Amino acid sequence: GELPAMTDHLFVVDHDDRFIGLLSITDILTKDPGQMVGQVMTRKFKPIPADMAESDVAGLFEKRDLVSAPVVDADGKLLGRITIDDVVDVIRDEAEHSIMSMAGLDEEDDIFAPVVVSSRRRGIWLGINLITALIASWVIGQFEATIEQVVALAVLMPIVASMGGIAGSQTLTLVIRGMALGHIGPANARHILKKELAVGGLNGLLWALVVAAVTMYWFENFMIGVIIAAAMLINLFAAALAGATIPLMMRKMGIDPALSSSVVLTTVTDVVGFFAFLGLATLVLL
Repeated sequence: GELPAMTDHLFVVDHDDRFIGLLSITDILTKDPGQMVGQVMTRKFKPIPADMAESDVAGLFEKRDLVSAPVVDADGKLLGRITIDDVVDVIRDEAEHSIMSMAGLDEEDDIFAPVVVSSRRRGIWLGINLITALIASWVIGQFEATIEQVVALAVLMPIVASMGGIAGSQTLTLVIRGMALGHIGPANARHILKKELAVGGLNGLLWALVVAAVTMYWFENFMIGVIIAAAMLINLFAAALAGATIPLMMRKMGIDPALSSSVVLTTVTDVVGFFAFLGLATLVLL
């Protein structure tokens, strides 16, 4: 008969069906036919426990570049195998979960769900987003007098918040993906944080200079250019910090990072951006 699809190894077991090693198809075809199986097979391969989480299995396949792998029970007995086709399905499901969770949805909430059910689920997160927007609006309200005297600030405020939001979302997406694939954990979290802070600081400095130059030319006001540059540098640095730490904090609290991190990040970047920009303007211009 024909070998099953995705078969790159044969699994070697003892008389009790306990897994003891792998025999490569390539070795079967190229090695001396007179050799014993025990002389050719690989004994160092660690099989996959039957109770391992799907996400961990996907991570193993990615790290080891596997096509197939044996699955064993607690006693080491061979139960079957898992192939890259199965892992692709897991990765696709996780990707769908992450995409929908970022919008405050879940797998059950799709275009075929009843109107009332969909409205209720989405309405909860719209309400949470409204609360965060009110917090940002309250911060702006604290500087009403400043905005009335310097109208240019109202024109420039969205730039500071938007740049922070985009920078934070980039970091947030990378961290959540890394956590889902098992690339980010307690061992390397500090390194990831330092790297993202460096990226945020570098991008903040670069785009702060660009926006400052445009602002000075547009409004013919040197100090406003300096203020928005400083505010943008502060907000992009804060965005990188928030984007890297919020998912880790959410996971420690037992909350799905993909489901809640984006709402918290938006609040942080809006509040920090508005407060830094308007606060500096109040101190310098008035």
